[in-house]
Amino acid sequence: MRAGWLRKVGMGVLALSMMAVTGCSVLTGTKASDQVTVVGKNFTEQDILTNLVGIMLEKNTDLKVETKPFLGGTDVAFNAVKGGSADLYVEYTGTGLVNIMGQEAMKDPQEVYDKVKADFAEKYKMEWLEPIGFNNTYALAVTKETADKYKLKTISDLIPHAQQLTFGTEQEFLERSDGLKGLEKSYGLKFKGTKSMDAGLKYKAISEGNVDIIDAFSTDGQLVKHDLVILEDDKHFFPPYFAAPLVRQETLQKHPQIKEVLSKLAGKMDDKQMAVLNAQVDVDKKKSRDVAEAWLKEQGLIP
Repeated sequence: MRAGWLRKVGMGVLALSMMAVTGCSVLTGTKASDQVTVVGKNFTEQDILTNLVGIMLEKNTDLKVETKPFLGGTDVAFNAVKGGSADLYVEYTGTGLVNIMGQEAMKDPQEVYDKVKADFAEKYKMEWLEPIGFNNTYALAVTKETADKYKLKTISDLIPHAQQLTFGTEQEFLERSDGLKGLEKSYGLKFKGTKSMDAGLKYKAISEGNVDIIDAFSTDGQLVKHDLVILEDDKHFFPPYFAAPLVRQETLQKHPQIKEVLSKLAGKMDDKQMAVLNAQVDVDKKKSRDVAEAWLKEQGLIP
């Protein structure tokens, strides 16, 4: 559903950088007991979520909060929290199951959540809080004109029309078992043809009529920019990737207010809302922190 963050530097700069990540004082070398570090992965949605969680804690607790978006990929963020150099980040249930635990993908969102919650607590001493609400998984998108023409609301609605439609996607989706091959088998679809292209060109292609349908991530800001229609995955083919705060158990034991405060985010944001926030950053060029803060105020979660 997603490069290295330290380059070669002088030893003095490296030491200062590590102190910043671990929350250590330059003078004392000790970790402040009232400080928590929120990290994030290196893409827009995670930047927004890192700031969103950080602001929630800043405004609703007495904790000193340090936010570090764009820390790296899944491995970097996960290991930072696991190892104790950070306290929490927002992870996706499907990523936890498949990428971190190495398990087979599962279809039922509650089963996936229950599985990662139990296993992360036992194996990694980390707790999944309740999901924020949106599911950043694969989706199929069409223009409003195509949706109206063929009366498309679900992926199953494509079945009698697929042979008239051209599918645009990047090469990876064409080859993945949980991509186009599996999708066609699960739904009994056969498209007129496929066009492989870079991910960034899909939206231009569909807007200009060069393809009729594309794959996307359900919270992609480009969906909002191009006013596309997401087709409901009525057979639940795509695995669930619900976003939820993932916190060190040790941190929650020291600061139980974190769970109380962040639980107020549970179920607050759907796919469309997250896509709109992503678009405000990627398309409108707003700052992630400003976007996160404005949304929290709209929801009445901060003053």
